[in-house]
Amino acid sequence: MVLRRKIYSRLLEWKKTEGKRALLIEGARRVGKSTIVEEFGKNEYESYILIDFSSVSNVVKDAFENYLNSLDTFFMIISAEFGVRLYKRRSLIIFDEVQKYPKAREAIKHLVKDGRYDYIETGSLISIKENVSSILIPSEERSIKMYPLDFEEFMIAVGEEALFEYMKNSFLSLTPLERGLHNKAMLLLRQYMIVGGMPMSVMAFIENGMDFAECDIEKRDILKLWRSDIMKIKSRYRDRVLIIFDQIPSLLSKHNKKIMFSSISKESEYSDNAEAFFWLADSMIANECTAVEDPNVGFALTEDKSDLKCYLADTGLLISQAFSENEITDNNLYKEILLDKLSLNEGMFTENLVAQMLTANGHELHFYMNYNKDKHRADIEIDFLLSSESKINHKIIPVEVKSTENYRYLSLQRFSEKYKSRIGDRYILHPKNLSIKEDGVICLPLYMACFL
Repeated sequence: MVLRRKIYSRLLEWKKTEGKRALLIEGARRVGKSTIVEEFGKNEYESYILIDFSSVSNVVKDAFENYLNSLDTFFMIISAEFGVRLYKRRSLIIFDEVQKYPKAREAIKHLVKDGRYDYIETGSLISIKENVSSILIPSEERSIKMYPLDFEEFMIAVGEEALFEYMKNSFLSLTPLERGLHNKAMLLLRQYMIVGGMPMSVMAFIENGMDFAECDIEKRDILKLWRSDIMKIKSRYRDRVLIIFDQIPSLLSKHNKKIMFSSISKESEYSDNAEAFFWLADSMIANECTAVEDPNVGFALTEDKSDLKCYLADTGLLISQAFSENEITDNNLYKEILLDKLSLNEGMFTENLVAQMLTANGHELHFYMNYNKDKHRADIEIDFLLSSESKINHKIIPVEVKSTENYRYLSLQRFSEKYKSRIGDRYILHPKNLSIKEDGVICLPLYMACFL
């Protein structure tokens, strides 16, 4: 089964540059990087070679070590080793898992300048110090990120592309969906929440007759792989990365989802954990969400990186991480989620899902919290802050996430009053159909988070 991925169109755009830059695709392990670039090589080039640096031969390593100054010899060795004929300007060479052999990444400068072939690199942990400490990062490299399947890609995979287009038109016109189709869209969103967007999980779900148990097996394999990657960290912060990774479900189960560093280890502070959080974010295992103290033009200006939330990159994986195999085996848990009957931790999964959908749309994640000293508690909590990204008329777009149909939105009202002149559209994401409140707040069904 071949899954349609939207990143393919970006690969086609890059190909039009005719070898002026190499393309680096970053993403978490098992997100589908190797699959999509190999499919691209098959479809768009006369020939391609995929060099997997996680299992590369000594012959290839020797070519990089000794023959980059004689590219005719270098390409002759590579071509012979893989048994593939290379054609000038009609062949693609893929450096897969390039972080495992930094010298190959450094060689991109020389290879792109030569101009004979196109080059795509794939990797994770691209910016980790131990992977770049001894090399010069090539300026001839363009980088893009690849995430798990987003909700649109998931709907295409399960044959609901027409419904997705209807949802998109409803969002653009701010009109509710027909009731039956709204219910269907919510059901599909809950399927997506359970299955997640990791390709192996999605394929296991579809190929086994929509079986959640089969995709759970795949998800647990991915979690084990990620944990194994963490165990291989050579730096001193390895243990902290492992603790945080294992604790993500419990950290998100807190009321406001904020990280309390003392829950990671006693008397712990942000400075003790900064490198660990960087590793998780850089590996794209986690989506980091940082606090903004004074929301205004450019969130980074008042961003407080020590005040943060940490979401898992894929909500399907989060569900498998949060519950044991025994809790899931009989499918009762999945049935509760599917039928919206889950009372415990529902908000945690919903908010993680929205974080995943916003990240897939290219948003950096920020939140806002105002602590009232007189009340000794936070009196304003906004789950996500987006930006209109207009330099002329910059506006803040607050987003509140509600996992149940019955709710109040006092925080959004107080935030709107406090920053009245800075605010554009205001959104509530909830399980109900689209509506607009009397004060102008736009209430979107949760599945429309993918359009923000």
